[in-house]
Amino acid sequence: MRSHALIGALAEATLQLKLLCSLAAITTYLVLVSSIRFRRRSALHKKYPYQTRNSMSKMTNHDAWAIQKTILQMEFPFIVLKSLQFALFRTYGIPTISTLLLKTSQFSDSATSFKRYADTGTLIGEFMAFDPNSERAQTAIARTNFLHKGYRANGKILEDDMLYTLSLFATEPIRFVKLYEWREMTEMERCAVGTYWKSLGDALGISYAILPSGNLGFRDGIHWLEEVSIWSQAYEAQHMKPHPRNKEIAEKTIDVLVYNLPGFMKPLGVYFASCLMDDRLRNAMMLDQPPALFAALFGSMLQLRRLYLRYVALPRPTFMRLDVFTEEPNENGRNFVLFYEGAPFYVQPTIWNRWGPVALFKRALGQPLPGDGGDKYYPQGYYTPDLGPKYFEGKGRKELEFIKESIRMQRTGQCPFS
Repeated sequence: MRSHALIGALAEATLQLKLLCSLAAITTYLVLVSSIRFRRRSALHKKYPYQTRNSMSKMTNHDAWAIQKTILQMEFPFIVLKSLQFALFRTYGIPTISTLLLKTSQFSDSATSFKRYADTGTLIGEFMAFDPNSERAQTAIARTNFLHKGYRANGKILEDDMLYTLSLFATEPIRFVKLYEWREMTEMERCAVGTYWKSLGDALGISYAILPSGNLGFRDGIHWLEEVSIWSQAYEAQHMKPHPRNKEIAEKTIDVLVYNLPGFMKPLGVYFASCLMDDRLRNAMMLDQPPALFAALFGSMLQLRRLYLRYVALPRPTFMRLDVFTEEPNENGRNFVLFYEGAPFYVQPTIWNRWGPVALFKRALGQPLPGDGGDKYYPQGYYTPDLGPKYFEGKGRKELEFIKESIRMQRTGQCPFS
């Protein structure tokens, strides 16, 4: 009896020791996460000399780009990428924008809508991913200017719609991060976003005259963000109205957003996409409100993600940074997209891209892979001066160089507020 009692006591003591060791290990891990979770934010603020509003008024475009790139690649890659996608999607709630896109046939069928999505994302990604002084960024901006030039000249693209679109690319990442991420952006980070997109607007020839300080000048990126955000919200209230063409283009775009889901899950994907929309956008798109159960589930998933990243997940290591494009062109001067969510445009048909885990999943869904369909998805990569609608391929070479020269002269990485 005594030996059985002794064995029982030892077993209980061993169990308690294991529980104490497990608790100590978990506590140590959580303390470790807490101690290093904000290290990258602190490093950014030590590296760049923009701690006061006075110093922020001197923030250079190059520094703003570098800070924003860290936010995109390392701190909030998933949410910022989604915010940029939804910023573009939000513009389709303005009837003048959706009507033009349908008239130009870029959303007339799934083939052109998927390519337009890929081209737009590639152009925006090129001038966000590379130094403002680099050939790649300047070529992407020049190509964007060329594609818009004719439509702006004949009034088919309204200048207010250009400013509105620019405002969303600046403000939506900040809003999404505040709503869904493990921390908000700091004032310096928000200033960097404002400084970068204000400078990009300059390069795209977008006028700020309609803003209160448009003719007088802005103090810094925060000041520009404040004014463009107030104007953008007022513009939405006046112009974001229900329209059949909004609905048509929304349905085409949602097809892209839920492309990777199995067929039986696509309706759920539509609900979750709808959860990211506010009432104004949802009404303008003439979409149904998601069921309350799905809205609650979606909110709970995002909240759990926020808590996990804040208290459990270690900071993203450098080798896991979000790289969207190849750094150097191949021997033919073309670059590749490194990952894709829709059709495999501009993705190199490597063994990994055709037989890796993602490829096997897509095979199971019956989706095309890089290299399928001959040249349909441009497996040879993309050449930035050709990005855009197919009828613009090979056009505008001389004009592109002229626009690039103008950009080189005005966009040298300097502070856009000095």
